[in-house]
Amino acid sequence: MKLNAKRLLRQIHYWLSLAVAIPAGVIFFAGIFLMLKKEVAWIQPPTVSGIVSDQMPQVSFDQMVEAARAHPEAQIQSWTDIDRIDLRVGKGVAKLRAVSGWEVQVDTNTGDVLNVAYRRSDLIEQIHDGSFFSDAVKLYIFLPTGILLILMWGTGLYLFFLPRFRKKKRPKPQS
Repeated sequence: MKLNAKRLLRQIHYWLSLAVAIPAGVIFFAGIFLMLKKEVAWIQPPTVSGIVSDQMPQVSFDQMVEAARAHPEAQIQSWTDIDRIDLRVGKGVAKLRAVSGWEVQVDTNTGDVLNVAYRRSDLIEQIHDGSFFSDAVKLYIFLPTGILLILMWGTGLYLFFLPRFRKKKRPKPQS
């Protein structure tokens, strides 16, 4: 029995597309939201600039936490309620990201709260990489989906270019 590479690659491409349809769809749609995170405030709050100074920030981290505590929606009572602090020296602002998903932006020179908003980009990123569901889903479904998509990309390119290469190899009919 002669192995037909074109038919085999079509079958691989066909069945892999079914196997990766749902996880790839989740990856694609979450990826689109992540691409828009700087343009859509609903996904990620825009960074508000504070007073920019060429000196060290005048407000301590403890003062920033105290300023954030004044906003109950962020649910920040102590250091354990903070996931991370993103210090933007060039904009004079510190973004305190709470475990609750809220972000409080504090001016690093005055201690004023510049913006308080819910930050969805971290959740969308967890959905995108599969860790939202579980580490097992991330490693055993989303990672293989990415690998299979690379395989599908390769077989798709081969199937796309194969007829074009064959046309070039054929001798032209003489008239």
